[in-house]
Amino acid sequence: MLLDFDVKSCSRQCAVSQCALEPGDVYFSVLVAQEADIVRWDYSCSAWPGPPTECLGWWRSRLPTKEGAAPQLAPTDVMLNLFATLADRPADAEFRYLLGLLLFRRKVLRREDCYQDAAGRHILNVFCPRRDERSELVVAEPTAERAAQLQQRMIDLLYGDGEAAQT
Repeated sequence: MLLDFDVKSCSRQCAVSQCALEPGDVYFSVLVAQEADIVRWDYSCSAWPGPPTECLGWWRSRLPTKEGAAPQLAPTDVMLNLFATLADRPADAEFRYLLGLLLFRRKVLRREDCYQDAAGRHILNVFCPRRDERSELVVAEPTAERAAQLQQRMIDLLYGDGEAAQT
């Protein structure tokens, strides 16, 4: 059984004060693992308590002031934290594989080796020079329909709504 995380893009509402975030406002986002889910919380600057100790990552963003502003991807360290966390979640192998491909494309991860395990799965040995870490990535190619769902999940989880800057 595959588990889907129901994580939305910026809520445009502060998680603490419940005040609306307006175009041009700076806000903070965090990703937190809660049991089987990865949850995203958004905070206004005035209500930002700092990153929770249990967060996978956090970043600062600004809501766009005009239509058509290009979304910005979450900082690399946030994506690497999520990649590491998903290693212990076999139900998310497809999502982790797609995230790994994104990290390959961004030249954050490098493929070192490939082998087939006893279960017949193809495993990539990957290296992250940024963290000097090696890990394994199960090749878990989703169906076309499932890929569309996973792509939307990735957009909702990792893309902000404007200028992003990690603080």
